[in-house]
Amino acid sequence: MTFTAKRVGALALVGALVAAVVCGPDWLRGLSFVVRAAGMQSQVPAFVARWRNGPFDVSELRLPTRHGEVRARQYLPREPRGRAVVLTSGVHADGIDEPRLVKLASDLATGGQPVITPEPPDLLRYEITPRLPDIIEDAAAWTASQPTLAPDGKVDLFGISFSGGLSVVAAGRPALKGKVASVMSFGGHGDLPRVLAFLCTGELPDGRHLAPHDYGVVVILLNVADRLVPPEQVEPLREGIRTFLRASHLTLTDARLAEETFARARTLQSRLPEPAARLLGYVNTRDVAALGPILLPHVKTFAADPSLSPARSPAPTAPVYLLHGAGDTVIPSIESELLARELRPHTTVHQLSTPLISHAEVDREADGLDIYRMVEFWKDLLDE
Repeated sequence: MTFTAKRVGALALVGALVAAVVCGPDWLRGLSFVVRAAGMQSQVPAFVARWRNGPFDVSELRLPTRHGEVRARQYLPREPRGRAVVLTSGVHADGIDEPRLVKLASDLATGGQPVITPEPPDLLRYEITPRLPDIIEDAAAWTASQPTLAPDGKVDLFGISFSGGLSVVAAGRPALKGKVASVMSFGGHGDLPRVLAFLCTGELPDGRHLAPHDYGVVVILLNVADRLVPPEQVEPLREGIRTFLRASHLTLTDARLAEETFARARTLQSRLPEPAARLLGYVNTRDVAALGPILLPHVKTFAADPSLSPARSPAPTAPVYLLHGAGDTVIPSIESELLARELRPHTTVHQLSTPLISHAEVDREADGLDIYRMVEFWKDLLDE
């Protein structure tokens, strides 16, 4: 979801620092953000990590949307030095409390940018619905209308994972014309049916094969459960799936609680009748090979709404930034490459696929060129 780099070579950082000195303050701003977000402060001179840093205040909000008020959080720098960002998380039960999202919002606010993180309720339930781009659009329109946040009436839209693609959808809508300065998709999709077909088959659009991550397949099952089991089994099956997904997230923070939660998912499986028990069994054993063929006949119908795919929606006129992990197995990087090709006749597109990222998380060892490209990407984006 955000930056947690493990190791960065000393020569890579030296080269990036030299480039920052030569290229000037804009490049130094990009380097400072990458260093701060990746937790590399101890590896660079203090002035780099602290470049134009400042304190910020955090407060809770309720944002008005066409689907009702939604919870949100505001990160407001005491000395704003950048454009307001509407930052939407990926599919996660912790929503705006997810630690990696909080860190990214904090890193942006530290650099002077006001940040609003809306919490679309469907994301908390691991559901991908047409309500999501509506809520992102309404959150952006509200933020752009606040003089203290957006003096010029414009905002940046940043989205993580599936919310990345949906932020591109929202940015292209008529209500936001002239109100979006830039939009960034971090590990996002271009065409939802295409991504879901990959998750079910492991086949990429260019014919190559890549083993899909079980997380994405399990999210598909949750969304199409009503097509696979009798009505009375739908919610019990979804409860089991959400328990498994919650356990998967806990492996990052609490191994003991994660194992207890996995055990609860197995207990829920034992209490289910067929066919729900069999399906939850595939989830609990991460059996992507068994689930894929079961889910594939349903993904096109589930993902048919054009508002779920930026490639099937009106293109934004604002510049689009597409950042992707080269080895992403949840949403493959070819999605950003194909979306860039589709958007370029309509707007300026900056696209970077990098080995530094897995799925919307910088957690790979870096070399000098990769660091340079990452800093250049963020420098351009933060300057919009």
